[in-house]
Amino acid sequence: MFDKILIANRGEIACRVIKTARKMGIKTVAVYSDADKNALHVQMADEAIHIGPPPANQSYIVIDKIMQAIKDTGAQAVHPGYGFLSENPKFAQALEAAGVEFVGPPVKSIEAMGDKITSKKIAQEAGVNTVPGYMGLIEDAEEAVKISQEIGYPVMIKASAGGGGKGMRIAWTDEEAREGFQSSKNEAANSFGDDRIFIEKFVTQPRHIEIQVLCDKHGNGVYLHERECSIQRRNQKVVEEAPSPFLDEDTRKAMGEQSVALAKAVGYASAGTVEFIVDGDRNFYFLEMNTRLQVEHPVTELISGVDLVEQMIRVAAGEPLPFKQEDLKIHGWAIENRLYAEDPYRGFLPSIGRLTRYRPPVEVAAGPMAEMGTWHGDADTGVTAVRNDTGVYEGGEISMYYDPMIAKLCTWGATRADAIEAMRNALDRFEVEGIGHNLPFVAAVMDHPKFISGDMTTAFIAEEYPEGFDGVTLDAKALRHIAAACAAMHRVAEIRRARISGRLDNHERHVGEDWNIALQGMNFDVSISADHAGSTVSFSDGHTLRVEGDWTPGDQLADMRVDGAPLVMKVGKITQGFRIRNRGADLKVHVRTPRQAELAQLMPEKLPPDTSKLLLCPMPGLIVKVNVAVGDEVQEGQALCTVEAMKMENILRAERKGVVSKVNAAPGDSLAVDDVIMEFE
Repeated sequence: MFDKILIANRGEIACRVIKTARKMGIKTVAVYSDADKNALHVQMADEAIHIGPPPANQSYIVIDKIMQAIKDTGAQAVHPGYGFLSENPKFAQALEAAGVEFVGPPVKSIEAMGDKITSKKIAQEAGVNTVPGYMGLIEDAEEAVKISQEIGYPVMIKASAGGGGKGMRIAWTDEEAREGFQSSKNEAANSFGDDRIFIEKFVTQPRHIEIQVLCDKHGNGVYLHERECSIQRRNQKVVEEAPSPFLDEDTRKAMGEQSVALAKAVGYASAGTVEFIVDGDRNFYFLEMNTRLQVEHPVTELISGVDLVEQMIRVAAGEPLPFKQEDLKIHGWAIENRLYAEDPYRGFLPSIGRLTRYRPPVEVAAGPMAEMGTWHGDADTGVTAVRNDTGVYEGGEISMYYDPMIAKLCTWGATRADAIEAMRNALDRFEVEGIGHNLPFVAAVMDHPKFISGDMTTAFIAEEYPEGFDGVTLDAKALRHIAAACAAMHRVAEIRRARISGRLDNHERHVGEDWNIALQGMNFDVSISADHAGSTVSFSDGHTLRVEGDWTPGDQLADMRVDGAPLVMKVGKITQGFRIRNRGADLKVHVRTPRQAELAQLMPEKLPPDTSKLLLCPMPGLIVKVNVAVGDEVQEGQALCTVEAMKMENILRAERKGVVSKVNAAPGDSLAVDDVIMEFE
């Protein structure tokens, strides 16, 4: 076994590999750019080597710099994580030439399956059903349009060396094919150093289901069942689960056996993933094979009890797999939500800045991964686990140079319903401040009827949130529970204020009992009767709720019980009340005396400023292209400019017809959020 492993990556996956290496007694070496000098993976590793400036193409994907770090530290093996150099055959060749073990598949496997065009050809030759498309290289945008017309819209434009949603576009028209080809080509060049593009038919109403395979160097191979990854945004997975709520045993077995056969056909050895599109009749079509560890691997670990990173390391060291296919069973259910540094209220655009508060829920071990690889038997319904794979910490910076994912929150339960409920509670407990983030959105997904039923496709987000995400509207029952809890919390705060001011001794009757609670357009008149165990909140319509909890003023997380049901809320202070976040909703809850509530009705509403004639920069980023000039008349939907942020190009379009009166930015300018790019008459 190896004594020292270098991790050629950053962020949460580097931290993830370090955890397993520690468990195995293996020392670790981290590499870092200028932007990551204080990163968590650097702090966790036994050694850390600086490799260059922040841009990945000047640090993390420069093979020579990684090789020098290996030489300087004497690392015997390299784990590449995912992204960056993980599927780069030149990197694997350089390691082989240097006598350093690659914790991944052989070079020939990477070359055969890591390139999407080549892998599709091999799959076709092996008799695997593939999605119709054009596998040759495409020279320019006009050829892309011609091929798209021949295949038939809609089409998927993809980078051959792509991954993680980079270099991918869906086109429904000639113009979208033309624009998508150029953007995909640019993103592919910037992210992977390879701008080759191919086009395939975009299958409507598909489910994205993938099979985890694991092979050793002795000809053994198994599949560790499937992951459902259908909830995606811009081709980037957001929610994953294992197993899939859609597959039956026969389809699962067929997909698994076909995946292992494909892996063996290319001499695969390590962990890898075979991705499929599955239609409503459970017909499955090979998409690609990822010759690396997947972002969503934790859900497979949680239902199988197999530490995939450990097995990758052992396979690289020449050990045979310790189990056979018949040993691998599905235990319970696991769900993963990806926490992204992106603002769902601004079209999910990237957000950067300092994490002024970062408090994940407490991790709880249960089920097959309770001891990382040990299954303790079937758990009773209701027993759940919480796992958070992260690469950040409170006070750390979210950089504009890298992928916006900052954590993967996972839950496990004996049933799918248990795992979902555990995820809801974990999301309510996850405190993140200082940046825009997608926690409200994934919380909304967990309560969405289609997700709960398991009836979703890769079009879920586009279909259910066609105008984007503008928050969650809670039902009347949930609002009553929050109103009751806030009334009880306000009473506690009033007692404290009164004591500090000297207005109150030991007689709490000086604090009022009657209050008006206003939230989400509703008003509740309540009366509070308190005792040492909690408060009874009586509503004017005769409804009563019992509230219990140990919240004290200043706590930013309230762990309450209302009529015996748990209610976890993130709490902020506003004038005459609280800012409450729960189940994806962000509420201003005003708690007023009856007289204050009466006067509040007379106050004029503050209107937001009119920005209808301005194009504002929706995220911090770099202006790549400006498509219009002063005096140009633009039409609704017309491309105005392109902004690059976190390795993604974002085309900003006109919301309505108008004439450009002023252009304030030029290509190469770095802009902050809400900077004015251009103005209209």
